Formats: sequence, structure tokens, C-alpha cells
Amino acid sequence: MEDLTVSLIQTDLHWEERDANLAMFEEKIWNLEETDLIVLPEMFTTGFSMNSEKLAEPAGGKTFKWMRQMAKQKRCSITGSYIVKENSDYFNRLYFVYPDGTSAYYDKKHLFALAGEDKSYTAGQEKLIVEYGGWKICPLICYDLRFPAWARSQRSQTNLYQYDLLLFVANWPSPRVEAWDSLLKARAIENISYCAGVNRVGEDGASKDYTGHSGIYAYSGEKLTFSTSEEILTVRLSGSDLQNFRAKFPFQEDSDVYSLA
Repeated sequence: MEDLTVSLIQTDLHWEERDANLAMFEEKIWNLEETDLIVLPEMFTTGFSMNSEKLAEPAGGKTFKWMRQMAKQKRCSITGSYIVKENSDYFNRLYFVYPDGTSAYYDKKHLFALAGEDKSYTAGQEKLIVEYGGWKICPLICYDLRFPAWARSQRSQTNLYQYDLLLFVANWPSPRVEAWDSLLKARAIENISYCAGVNRVGEDGASKDYTGHSGIYAYSGEKLTFSTSEEILTVRLSGSDLQNFRAKFPFQEDSDVYSLA
């Protein structure tokens, strides 16, 4: 495992304006120094909108092509979620796009019923683990953070650690931001993994306020970076430090072996 440089883009979003958001993110990305992975917020082209029928794109549409272009030109991977229509279903879908243009995707499993997300979108059923630069990465979306069994680095008979970096892309509103902070740290500690969460700032079209609190936490729970402002947070994650900590504190060896039904 070599080191991995991760950049979280914490920003306000233009409400339901895809092209304006793509232009804004493109400018921010071009101003980025060298990085390995760029992480964008949940529904980064629209904000957290339930207007799925109007705003959805087909798989492989404009936003996906934009992500491939950015990944290729910056020679890094890029990930974030947006609204995708497939057949007659709408998904809050996260794409993980590699520098060579290949990709994988994850459909949000836990839909936020308090906002009616379960009425506008179809839930995903499969967790995604991607491999990149010698790292195993598990990207999840916002409300998934509240469900530790789904986020768990599940021990198997052949592999002690399912992933090395847990990612959350989110639109997590300010009234519950203390839960966001606490749960990101908890997921890092309990899984002996780096844990990164990117949130947005500003007010959306549904009058929800967001104060950021994007951050990256080490396997020990140490806070490596944190912000409440509109900015890009970049941290170099040490693969050797992670491996050394796991060797010194092999708590995962005592964890339960199970599978989710």
C-alpha cells in the first residue's frame, strides 16, 4: 500500500442546476494540485432534490461523461453521487471513475424517508468495494452512515479487512451535524480504517441549511482534517501507518464473522 492523497470538495450547490454545478466543480478541480482521489458531495449536480423525474439523467449521460473527462485530465479518480434513471427506476447513484475511464457504481441503500427519498428513488442492494492504488475503498451515501452493520468492514474466512478507506458523500443538514461528526469518527474506530466524509455548505432550495463539517478521520479516531467553510480539504493518507496500527492493535481478529441477509 502506497500513500493515497484524497481531496474533499466542500461547497455550496446551485439548486437543481446541473450545468452550473458542473462548471463550478470543473473550475475548482482545475485549481487542485496533484491528488489521487477527488470526492464530491451527494447529488452534486442538483442538491438533495426529490424532483427525480425532472432531473434524472440516463446512465452514461452528461454528468458521467464529465466525470470521465475530469478523471482523465487530472489523472486521478473522482467520485460523487447524482440522480440516474435506469429503466423505470430512479437512483441516488454514486460513480467511482478511474483515471482510465473505467468505473463502478453504488446505489444508495438507505433512503431518507423523513424527506420522502424512499418515494422518489429506488434503494440499492449491493455494497461496493473498489480497489485503487493498492487500497480497498468502500463508498457510501449520507444516511448510510447511521447504519453500522451496512458500513461494517466485514471479516471473512480469508480476509481480515474488507476495506482500508470508508467514504461518505452527503447533504447532511446542520441541525443533526453533531451526529455526523460522531458517527464518522465511530466508523473509523470500529472498522480500524480511515473514514472520510464530504458534506456541502449553504442553503438548498428546500430551505435546509448545511454547515459542512467535512472531515477525514484516522483508524485511531484522530481527526486529520475538518472544515465548516467552502473549501477543498486535501490529506495524504499513509498506508504504512494504517498497516502498522493494525499489526499493533489487531482488534479485528476478535470480530464476528457474519453476512447480511
